[in-house]
Amino acid sequence: MPKPNGDRMRVILLVLLAFILFWTDLSLGSADLSFSKVLETLFSGDQESTAWITIHLFRLPRALTSLFVGIALSVSGLQMQTVFRNPLAGPYVLGISSGASLGVALVVLGFGGLFAGNAFFISGSWLLVTAAWIGSGMVLLIILTVSFRVRDIMTLLILGIMFASGISAVISVLQYFSGESALKAFVIWTMGSVSNVSREQLPVIGTGVFAGLILALVVVKASNAIQLGETQAKTLGINITRYRAMVFISTSLLTGTVTAFCGPIGFIGIAVPHICRMFFQTSRQGILLLASIFAGASLMLLSDIISQLPGTESILPINAVTSLLGIPVVVWIIFRKQKLIAA
Repeated sequence: MPKPNGDRMRVILLVLLAFILFWTDLSLGSADLSFSKVLETLFSGDQESTAWITIHLFRLPRALTSLFVGIALSVSGLQMQTVFRNPLAGPYVLGISSGASLGVALVVLGFGGLFAGNAFFISGSWLLVTAAWIGSGMVLLIILTVSFRVRDIMTLLILGIMFASGISAVISVLQYFSGESALKAFVIWTMGSVSNVSREQLPVIGTGVFAGLILALVVVKASNAIQLGETQAKTLGINITRYRAMVFISTSLLTGTVTAFCGPIGFIGIAVPHICRMFFQTSRQGILLLASIFAGASLMLLSDIISQLPGTESILPINAVTSLLGIPVVVWIIFRKQKLIAA
């Protein structure tokens, strides 16, 4: 077991990495700004300057959004892998992100005709995020109900994939009957982006992510016990039903919130918890939760930096970058599980 001092040093390194990447994300763009210029502009009251507008209206919301997305998806993935005791579990694989997407689709494609272009995403923040919460929560409720009857974890994962496919079919039908303006806004949303969140929407995202994190912290002790098996956890006084409910509510809040504004972003939730386990060499949930927060934030900030293709005018879809970074980790997990790579 790693020494506490070693764990603290690793956490400090992750915090420093997240801070450096956050500052780099603020500095890079179509107009490169020095670190000192960014610092000066952040605390400047000159709202007419180009630097102030660039930082406060565009780069800071984007960097903070990346921070929230990385934290939310990583913690969600950690919780799903713990409760299902499966390394490939995650909000994307289990169909939770698809449920959130369905909630957004019902609102945008159903009521999008009342709004012009992307105006809905600006004016309907709380409606969007509530719909995403309900959508992801419904999928989790179905999975929870099925898990009481089906004990085989691989069967649950397959069912999650089937739920995601069924939801995609429903969304396709909604797209077919939707108006041109709403359809365009929704298709762009599905590509994933952290650039479309405004300063006014940041408090909404922050509230949802903070609430989900609070619940994740509350169940840390139970999460440690659940790794010993449900029977052993019960003997330690853990209420399994209540534990699962709190984890699923937390995951719904985290995944639903970021999916509502940034689209379904894949592989962060699966990859980051495994990176943290390799880095810390521990299964203690308190350490892994803290590590996932900063590692997830760092990986998402890095993805945002790469997606901007520094030095060019082009911007890649954020989903393409997270997939390229996350897929090798998932492949490694599968190979290791099959004992093709030495443990």
